[in-house]
Amino acid sequence: MTTTSRPDVAVIGAGVVGLGVAWRAVQRGLRVVVLERAALGQPDGAASPVAAGMLAPVSEADVGERALLDLGLRAAAAWPAFSAELGDDVGYRTCGTLLVARGADEAAALEREQALRESLGLHAERLLPSAARRLEPALAPHVRAALHVADDHAADPRRLHAALRTAALAAGVEIHTGADVTRLAREGTRATGVVLADGTTIEAGQVVVAAGAWSGTELGLPQDARVPVRPVKGQILRLRDPDGPGLLDRVLRFEGGYVVPRGDGRYVLGATMEERGFDTTVTAGGVYELLRDAIDLVPGIDELVIEETAVGFRPGVPDNTPILGRSAQVDGLVWATGHHRNGILLASITGDLVADVLTGTAAEVPA
Repeated sequence: MTTTSRPDVAVIGAGVVGLGVAWRAVQRGLRVVVLERAALGQPDGAASPVAAGMLAPVSEADVGERALLDLGLRAAAAWPAFSAELGDDVGYRTCGTLLVARGADEAAALEREQALRESLGLHAERLLPSAARRLEPALAPHVRAALHVADDHAADPRRLHAALRTAALAAGVEIHTGADVTRLAREGTRATGVVLADGTTIEAGQVVVAAGAWSGTELGLPQDARVPVRPVKGQILRLRDPDGPGLLDRVLRFEGGYVVPRGDGRYVLGATMEERGFDTTVTAGGVYELLRDAIDLVPGIDELVIEETAVGFRPGVPDNTPILGRSAQVDGLVWATGHHRNGILLASITGDLVADVLTGTAAEVPA
C-alpha cells in the first residue's frame, strides 16, 4: 500500500473509536492515515458492528466506578451535538430505558440503582408493574418492579460507523483496509510508525492504537509497555417484527440482558459476557439464555424473525475505564482503547479527548 505523504498520525483500527479520533485529528490540522486489518463495518469480531448502541452511563457503570461514570455522563450530554454534527442518520433515539425486575433480588438492585441516580442528581422514576405495562403493554404480567429512565438514549452503531467513515473521508483521512499492523516501528524509545504483515513500513509522527480488543497484542512492545486489554466475548441476536414497529418503544434492560428497539420493527437482543478469548462461535446455550429471559419478560418476542446472530469482542480492562492518553514508556504512542461496553456512548467525546493529546492541547485525558 502507499500513502500520499508521511502522515502526522497513524491510527490502528477503524472502529468508531479509531475513525472518531482520525476525524477529530484532521479537523485540528493533522494528516492522518487509518489502518484496518479487516473490511470496514463487517461483524468479524469487532465490537462496533455488533454493539447494541445503548447510551446509558449510569446503567453501564457499576457502583464505585466513578471515573467511568463521570466520563459516561459527559459523553451522554455531548451526544445530541455529536449526532447533529455528523449530519447523517446515526439512529439516535431519545427513547428512554425501562429497567425491570422479576424477583426480590432484582427489585432490590433497582432500588440501589435509583439511589445511585438520586445521589448524582439524576432522575429515575420507580414504577409499579401496572404503570410499567402502561408504558410497554407487551411486558409480561409477572414483572415485579420497574425503573423508568427517560434520559437514557440509544443509537445505531452500524449507522454511526458509516457516518464516521463518510465524515473522516470527507475531511481528508486516508483509510486502508487489509492493513494488518504487526508491530510498531521504533527508534529507541520512540514510535516512528508501524510495520504491516507484508513488511511495509509506514512512517508517522505519532501512532494511536485504537484496535479494540486487539489492542493488548504484543505490537513488538516489551511487557511493561503493553496495556491490559482482553477480549470479552458477547453473543447477540438481531430480530425483526414482520408486523413492523410497536412491540417495544423503549430500551428494555433486565438481569442478564437487554432488548434495544431500532424504531422500525428491528431489535437487538444481547448480550452474553464470556471470558473465552477470541472464540467466534455462536452457541446454542448463549442463544437460548438470551431468548429465554427476553421471552419471559416480553412473550411477543417469540414471534420475531431472527435475522442475524453475531459475536463481538469488547475490549475489557481491569477497572472498566478506557485507556486514553500517551504511553509512559514509548514516546509518540497514544492509546485509545479499553472502552469495554461503552464504545458507542463514549464515541461522542473520545475523538476530541485524544485529538487534544495529539495536538498538545491537553497533556493527558482528564479523569
